[in-house]
Amino acid sequence: MRIRALALPAVLVLAFAVTTSADAGPNTARFDRPYQGFAPANTVLRAGSPAEAGLNPGPIDAFNTQLAGWVPSIYPGATVLLAHNGVVVDRTATGEAVKYQDLTTQLPPDQQVPARTDTIYDLASLSKLFTSIVAVQQLEAGRIELDTPVAHYLPEFASNGKGSITIEQLLTHTSGLIPDPIPSLWAGYPDIPSRVKAILDTTPQAAPGTQYVYSDLNMLTMQLVLQQVTGKPLDQLVREDVTEPLHMVDTGYNPPASKLGRIAATEYETAPPRGMVHGSVHDENAWAMGGVAGHAGVFSTVDNLAVLSQAILNGGVYRGHRILSEHGVQLMEQNFNQKFPDDSHGLGFELDQIWYMGGLSGPNTLGHTGFTGTSLVIDPGSRSFAILLTNRVHPTRNTPSTNGARRAAAEALAQAMSVQAPGGGVSWFSGQGGGSTSTLTTGTLHGSVRVSFEAFVNTEPSDLLTLESSTDGGTTWTAVPLTVRGQSVPQTALSGQSVRAWQQVRAQVAGSSNGLLLRWRYTTDPSYEGRGVNVADIALSCGRTTFTPVGFRLT
Repeated sequence: MRIRALALPAVLVLAFAVTTSADAGPNTARFDRPYQGFAPANTVLRAGSPAEAGLNPGPIDAFNTQLAGWVPSIYPGATVLLAHNGVVVDRTATGEAVKYQDLTTQLPPDQQVPARTDTIYDLASLSKLFTSIVAVQQLEAGRIELDTPVAHYLPEFASNGKGSITIEQLLTHTSGLIPDPIPSLWAGYPDIPSRVKAILDTTPQAAPGTQYVYSDLNMLTMQLVLQQVTGKPLDQLVREDVTEPLHMVDTGYNPPASKLGRIAATEYETAPPRGMVHGSVHDENAWAMGGVAGHAGVFSTVDNLAVLSQAILNGGVYRGHRILSEHGVQLMEQNFNQKFPDDSHGLGFELDQIWYMGGLSGPNTLGHTGFTGTSLVIDPGSRSFAILLTNRVHPTRNTPSTNGARRAAAEALAQAMSVQAPGGGVSWFSGQGGGSTSTLTTGTLHGSVRVSFEAFVNTEPSDLLTLESSTDGGTTWTAVPLTVRGQSVPQTALSGQSVRAWQQVRAQVAGSSNGLLLRWRYTTDPSYEGRGVNVADIALSCGRTTFTPVGFRLT
């Protein structure tokens, strides 16, 4: 951390111990210098070490230790892929893809199937992304329009007050439809035609555009629209317009029996009485639709999803095969849900969801999760993505949440990238887990002090970086009002992920006859956290001509 001299009567010269982020050489990936625009269209994925990609391997190694440690408490098996700037820096599998023969009985060890880097997983709701990509393709082709009512394409859909629901509202989950069909499609209807009619006859729970309600029925309805305007079933559309152009050979609905040895098993189901679900879609409503549904049904590998992710970062193209225009990709990155600030959403893709995107979260970060324990996070700002596929529902869905593992995958990439002090040198970095506090504290100061420092803050809004003062030797502390360059209103804390940039911060602190202590405090709550905070270029100035150098204390 560099201490800058100010043109004032005196400046305290500080000497202290610090923790630092990764050294930033000329080829180092910089988290604090986000990319603008798409990656070069000719970017092709290649394997490489974190160091080759300019990353610090430490956070990635630590994540892989965690990944293995979560077996079997969170999932029997998992496969992860992390990539930055076209380099696949981590591709790891752990645990078992097939472990149980029923709800309680494990298979003999020689019949269990280890998870592999090419294991095929049931993606669950990540399937919605494929439906959404096809929808954007049809939007670009002029077959559908965002502001056109769904009933224009499916007249039967107008029943029960749904006549004004638009295509955009389906893709952004603002249609007002209920989350799931009631009764479920498999239990309430005897065949696919009656199940299709049930989707069309659904009664909404809210007026369109008034609520964000995550609903499988939105994407089931979108499936029917796409099939109507193209005359093709959804699986054919996905195959012809997405997976075949991108050579995603292990991605699709209803995988063939020849690939069963590579497919992760999911749940042992008793209602419906399907037994151990293996090679067939886990979601019961998708199963009732023959395995092809707008909300679920796609199987894939981390490698195939990596190609799709890079195509999105490239602006819709990979190896010369274009599946979307740049404008189409921008529609998936654009937040259509300004009215619902906690539920930012592009067309099909969720945006800026720190609860699983962790330190990669930001206004333009795209992603989705799936009930089987899957997640995909694509961060255009760092040209990175994190893919985590698990079989957490094997043999039962009554397992702990995988959100911690999802966040950890994204967090590993975020912390592997460097944050460098604006003037060079080192910075104090704190990126601890939830529910903890770290501090950087001065020694005793005398007189009033003018403070300046640079801060890089990437945190959940409720995880705060504060500057505090104490005049009683550290028994009590008071937050110091901060002035941030470019902002007219002083504040007492820094937080958030909306801007990946250093902030210039100033403060004035009154002195005391008892002396003065200052400390920077970063506190996280038990829920989520971002990449963390960096503090650099601290300068403390006072109107005294005599002083004693002071030290910092880390806790």
